Amino acid sequence: MTRHAHRLGVIWLFLLGCSPVLLAASQGDAQVVTTGSLFEEMTDMVRLASFPRPAFRTVQFSSFDRRSDVPGGPNWFANSDGFGGEPIPNFEKVLKAPNAEGVGEYLVADVAGPGAIVRLWTAAISGQVRVTIDNAETPFYEGPADTFFHRPYDHFSQMQEIDRDRFDRTVYQRDASYAPIPFARHLRVVWTGNVKQIHFYELQVRLYDEDASVVSFRASDIHDSREMIDRVTLSLADPDRNIEARSQKETELFDLSLGPDEQKPVVRLEGSQAIEQLSLKLTGKDLDKALRQTVLHVYCDDYPWAQVQSPVGDFFGAAPGVNPYQSLPFTVQPDGTMVCRFVMPFAKSCRVELFNGGEQTVRVQGSVLAMPFDWDDHAMHFRARWRVDHDLIASNRAVQDLPFLLAQGKGVYVGTGVYLMNPCPIPTPYGNWWGEGDEKIFVDDDEVPSIFGTGSEDYFNYSWSSPDIFIFPFCGQPRNDGPGNRGFVTNYRWHILDRLAFQHSMRFYMELYSHERTPGMSYARIGYHYARPGIMDDHQALMPADLRLLVLPENWQPAARMGAGNSVFFTAEDIAVDTRMTRLEQGRLWAGGQLLVWTPKKTGDTMSFQIPVDSAGRKQIHVALAMTPQAGRIALWVDGKSLAEVDLYRPHRTLLRTIALEPLELTQGNHTLTLELTHPPQDAAEAQIGIDYVGVQKK
Repeated sequence: MTRHAHRLGVIWLFLLGCSPVLLAASQGDAQVVTTGSLFEEMTDMVRLASFPRPAFRTVQFSSFDRRSDVPGGPNWFANSDGFGGEPIPNFEKVLKAPNAEGVGEYLVADVAGPGAIVRLWTAAISGQVRVTIDNAETPFYEGPADTFFHRPYDHFSQMQEIDRDRFDRTVYQRDASYAPIPFARHLRVVWTGNVKQIHFYELQVRLYDEDASVVSFRASDIHDSREMIDRVTLSLADPDRNIEARSQKETELFDLSLGPDEQKPVVRLEGSQAIEQLSLKLTGKDLDKALRQTVLHVYCDDYPWAQVQSPVGDFFGAAPGVNPYQSLPFTVQPDGTMVCRFVMPFAKSCRVELFNGGEQTVRVQGSVLAMPFDWDDHAMHFRARWRVDHDLIASNRAVQDLPFLLAQGKGVYVGTGVYLMNPCPIPTPYGNWWGEGDEKIFVDDDEVPSIFGTGSEDYFNYSWSSPDIFIFPFCGQPRNDGPGNRGFVTNYRWHILDRLAFQHSMRFYMELYSHERTPGMSYARIGYHYARPGIMDDHQALMPADLRLLVLPENWQPAARMGAGNSVFFTAEDIAVDTRMTRLEQGRLWAGGQLLVWTPKKTGDTMSFQIPVDSAGRKQIHVALAMTPQAGRIALWVDGKSLAEVDLYRPHRTLLRTIALEPLELTQGNHTLTLELTHPPQDAAEAQIGIDYVGVQKK
């Protein structure tokens, strides 16, 4: 029996053993699960606040390294997980040994009982898959594995009736798909390919109680549910405009001033209700400090410790600072207004308080919208308790499991936010990547994780340690300073359709597994969840040292290692030919603590740099440039040859990115790099083009 087969056996024994309770829950609702009902769940924030009916568990099948079989054992941090040629094939079972061409047949998942695929992900996967529902003779899908894991509904002609652009931005999110695929009796997924080739994958499945009523997916569901699908994707595309509040009550406004070390109540609500929406906006002399050092407390039903305890900025998912983004549960607007749509129910009372743990006075404006809520035996409190580890040593050798949530009780896990300060000086994703590690989620009686990931970026629905800023309804990276993944980095993932229900325990860990030993890392995180009264967790009260404002290391210099190996770096101001239209800007984001800012006056203006090359050969020039609201579009030339054009304009953010130019055969001696302004910035009176450093890499 394979490890995962044993795991599924434990799951079904658990479900059968608890069947009287689970049956009561499912019979109380008697809800039939369909493709349409699963789409409806994607935006139903109120539903999250009650334990699922019909009951289910969510498990994951993935290409994790099968040597990781004993928690804490010798191979617990093994990391051969989909590149090809793994010591053990990354599948549940070998069905057919490889033929003379190296092509074999492998079992991805074999699930009995009612269920639903609720998430698919791949970085890249070769080969073919065959997906069968309810033991049908004709596969539900048979074709390229990459298409199935990225865009499974594209296989069906009925998608012509759907707003495809919106579907592609909301149901398909970065490298993941949330297109639901329910099945009544059975699911089987088989991969055919060469295990020496790439095959990263994750497949998440809900396993319902065996008596749950589930209608299996048919292609006609897309046609039959097209109005629901369009309504859901419209809400996901812009929840601020398209999700209407259920409450008919008046919004309660507040405006207060918090002095240092002062805690004040914002609002108190009585009776059985729920906070449907909470909005906050902070102002202070140093806004970044205010957002980290002002702590939000939400106390439900007079519990002595708040169910929500978090720095305000971190709670809303885009810290540090104001990084505008919009997701289903949270929005951060450019003016600093932050909105939470996670519903917070309570049986008797709720009070919202704010504490100023900093040294400056902070003004807080905001609002609370309450809604009626019938507290019953399935209702749960919303919980979000921030934790941080400062001065960590990240490593690729001394890998460690960081706890996100360790809880005893009954509840549902609904989201994750991570907030890192990564001081690694290597200026490339291959080198300064912090998230090689897997998520490991133990639910209830798991002896090994029922959700075992393949890398931190994979958990957050992207791949290849990408430094891109991206924002989707359920996942995103609203901050990543750069270059590569250096600096402040923020990731979020909301478990809405793929929420993780637990009957009596949840243990969520994420490996801290970096490309190289990196001292001085700070790693904050929140495990957002709902829970029935009586839950106990490992939360510790926040201390002043936890809330200290973090700064990047002073005077960092790009290191010529790993992805930046065989490189020589030059600061821009040292190799500039003419500095008359330039100035130096100070800041810890920039190499050496300063940035050369060129201020061209009109389109077509140019600036040149003399780059010394010590030996002839094939070289690649890398130009580190600032992306800001004041930047525009530029062209880059080397020795009169046009090599690239790049748009440096980024609203609301300041990023440092390295532009890799086409490799060239260069002679020994000086070569000329020229920048030309081709389009001015959209919203600035003057173009400001920041050039940090130039690297020459031997290829």
